[in-house]
Amino acid sequence: MYTQNLVHNGLYFGGFSMKITIKKFFIIIILNFGFISHLYSDDQKSELNKLFEKLKVENASISFETEQKIWKIWSTHPKNYELTKLLDNGSELVRKNKLFESIDLFTEVINLDPNWAEAWNKRATAFYMIGEFQKSQNDIDKVLKLEERHFGALAGQGLVNIQLKNYEKAIESYQRALEIYPTMQSPSIMIKEIEGLIKEDLI
Repeated sequence: MYTQNLVHNGLYFGGFSMKITIKKFFIIIILNFGFISHLYSDDQKSELNKLFEKLKVENASISFETEQKIWKIWSTHPKNYELTKLLDNGSELVRKNKLFESIDLFTEVINLDPNWAEAWNKRATAFYMIGEFQKSQNDIDKVLKLEERHFGALAGQGLVNIQLKNYEKAIESYQRALEIYPTMQSPSIMIKEIEGLIKEDLI
């Protein structure tokens, strides 16, 4: 579907169909940055606030480094290293395309700490990849309640709502992601794709 290649924000957009591109997007999201040193919850919040402020003003050439730091914090439990390991194990199952097993593991992590946004985000990704779009959306709702700045979940919400044909909500999700992360290029690309889908539906 895409006529040009673009490498940015950890994503690769090439000459793929929409279905393959979306799957690739979610694989990248779910496998982002598994291991970092531990930060307590207050330290995480303080560091995240600083990083999000930087994200709003940095140019594209340096914002990706800030994005990586944000993902690393999100993917590390603030107090329990064992939960971080379980999340990593779930991501490894996704790498092996063992999606139902990954969902079971992510569910275990959620049950142990329902306030960890990234556990919901990882399960939302796996649900999407098996075609359970409404379940994915339900988990994304949880993510955004816990971390409203989660640009990954917002981008994922856009993809989910493309599948649900809620095109306006998909566009709104990408626009919100851009407000948080102005140099993130994938939302602009996807908004154009959605506008094309809307035109097709009108024909």
